[in-house]
Amino acid sequence: MQHPTVQGCLVSFPTPEILLLTLNRPEKRNSIPLAISADIIRLWEWFDAEPTLRAAIITGTGESFCSGADLKEWNELNARGTVNKMTAPGLAGLPRRRSVKPIIAAVNGYCLGGGFEMAVNCDIVIASEKASFGLPEVQRGIAAVAGALPRLVRLIGKQRAAEIALSGLPFPASQLERWGLVNRVVEHDQLLASAVETAKAIARNSPDSLRVTLEGLHYGWEMASVEEASPPWSMSGIPN
Repeated sequence: MQHPTVQGCLVSFPTPEILLLTLNRPEKRNSIPLAISADIIRLWEWFDAEPTLRAAIITGTGESFCSGADLKEWNELNARGTVNKMTAPGLAGLPRRRSVKPIIAAVNGYCLGGGFEMAVNCDIVIASEKASFGLPEVQRGIAAVAGALPRLVRLIGKQRAAEIALSGLPFPASQLERWGLVNRVVEHDQLLASAVETAKAIARNSPDSLRVTLEGLHYGWEMASVEEASPPWSMSGIPN
């Protein structure tokens, strides 16, 4: 299966229906510079269009899932007076993405800044017992504006979202599991196996049903209206 080249990442297929993207810059805490972000966006576009693929998993190597954008590159751009326009769909194509196929975040370690914003918009989040999550932007004089703030309010409530976003502190995966952001926490060496099993369960289902169901979930999350999230056309062409 010929997929787009993605710098700084490993692309594999645990089964013919599942795409696994592994961020592979452990020496940089899997931070994502602009060029790699653009490559990953192209990979997601290919994933959505590839009919044999039903689900995707994103994870990281080493001690980090993702620490967000490459701050060295960011600072160099600022020093040159270059505006870094992180427009939709955002870093690595995830924070503001409307995927037509489910994406699972397998969070193996530090999930910070833009990495956290990526995970928040994944459809399912499975975390290692060693994982921790945080939005340290306020400690650096910036703000998390790629979509995580409104999503966090809807997922876990304003007060909990405020504690995460305003303190800049890291939170263990177990805490975010209790708050409802993480689906489940697993032993570190079982993380990828757990994510693959979940993806397999998804991949066994009708691709048309998956697409319509995911669209309904997106509508319900973003529009917060039962009527608008249940359009009469949603199941047209799909047998009962």
